[in-house]
Amino acid sequence: MLHCFDIGGSMIKGGVARSPRDMTPTRRVATPLHDFDAFAAAIGDIVAAHGGEPDAAAAIAIAGGVDPATHRIACANIPCIAGRDLAGDLGSVLRRRVSVFNDADCFTMAEASLGAGRGHRIVFGAILGTGVGGGIVIDGRLLVGAGGFAGEWGHGPVAATTAGTPPTAIPRFPCGCGQSGCVDTVGGARGLERLHRHLHGEALASPAIIEAWRTGGGKAARTVDCFVDLVASPLALAVNLVGASIVPLGGGLAHVPALVDALDAAVRARILRWTSAPLVVQGQCRIEPGLIGAGLLGIAESAA
Repeated sequence: MLHCFDIGGSMIKGGVARSPRDMTPTRRVATPLHDFDAFAAAIGDIVAAHGGEPDAAAAIAIAGGVDPATHRIACANIPCIAGRDLAGDLGSVLRRRVSVFNDADCFTMAEASLGAGRGHRIVFGAILGTGVGGGIVIDGRLLVGAGGFAGEWGHGPVAATTAGTPPTAIPRFPCGCGQSGCVDTVGGARGLERLHRHLHGEALASPAIIEAWRTGGGKAARTVDCFVDLVASPLALAVNLVGASIVPLGGGLAHVPALVDALDAAVRARILRWTSAPLVVQGQCRIEPGLIGAGLLGIAESAA
């Protein structure tokens, strides 16, 4: 048995994995952001509530990169764990082996193994949630790069400075990673909101923008047009670089089928390989894919 967790800035979601195809969600609690002892206790409470083998390992999916050399995590949205050897520190508190994985990597592994990526050699998982993330699975194995980063197409000063039809100027917005002009600043829910505010001087939450777009709102249509243009080009570049034959999409914006379809058409028009088959598709895992991916990666690590 393996305890698995999908940890975000709002919630800690727990689950239990008994095999790659036997995973059950258990409990969820609010994430303590500024107190590591409270953070560790919240995870410990979920473990204790379920019981099972007293020394069962734990696997965690979390936003941020884990450096393979130092085991320290870069995590902006949970300050109390930033810079820690999270696996080691939690392992000491919980008295069990703990493994920590990037949440986008976990999403990609889940989709490659049990979701939209089944049967594909190279899977590029893309996240359009609060921000932008990604992961790469090749021949069933997760690609882990230097510093723990691979597939992070959301960062780097690569966002276009014009977008839409007709083109309009887009600033290089500052990014939380310290750079400017990252795809993360114009992709994802916060990026959609930032674009709408820039284009129209109007502050709207992303669900309101999407709803207005669905019902034919002119301002929202212009925002989504620019959004798709800005996101599709770097995503197409990522597909060209890794040779992915499928791009499962996760995060809140992946739940908007019309937006997924628009991105799919725009990306396929920009890649080198011609294909009439869908490329950018909704993720298919209905149990939390972070939990599934953490379970899969944790089981594989235990068996290694």
